[in-house]
Amino acid sequence: MAVRDILKMGDARLLRIAKPVTAFDTDVLHLLVLDLLDTMRAAQGAGLAAPQIGVDLQVVVFGSGESIARYPHAPPVPRTVLVNPVITPLGEPDASGGLREDEDWEGCLSVPGLRAVVPRFARIRYTGFDPYGDRIDRTVEGFHARVVQHECDHLVGMLYPMRVRDFKRFGFTEVLFPGLDATPDE
Repeated sequence: MAVRDILKMGDARLLRIAKPVTAFDTDVLHLLVLDLLDTMRAAQGAGLAAPQIGVDLQVVVFGSGESIARYPHAPPVPRTVLVNPVITPLGEPDASGGLREDEDWEGCLSVPGLRAVVPRFARIRYTGFDPYGDRIDRTVEGFHARVVQHECDHLVGMLYPMRVRDFKRFGFTEVLFPGLDATPDE
């Protein structure tokens, strides 16, 4: 119903732990979801979490159903509203005994103008609920898995720069990717 201001890195509210939603199918929850979707669309983002607009609830929205301009080679991710998410990494152990991770470039609406290579689990299962309280249970990989993990990080006060391992692959979008829109999305 409204495009909300997106908090930027440095705002202490982005570091808080979001609370679980306890009441489903309420006007308050539906209005929050509409604000998140409107704000994500207006910012041309791939996802947005409630804490990014100053709401401490475990609600994320992501996907577009089509390719996203700032990620021209990424496959479409179905538009999803996910409440109280739980992520379970999946896959076979790698040589070090951990689950396989992929590295790829990420940006964030709360960290405008920057991108970095971020490791994420290659394959995950995510569960949670839609705004009506109906269960969601999906197993995904690739870009879809990356977007979900990125958004869910916001629910525990984590921004993608906190996951960067190699700061030689972190910088301004306009320098790293000339001609690509300088406002990165998730």
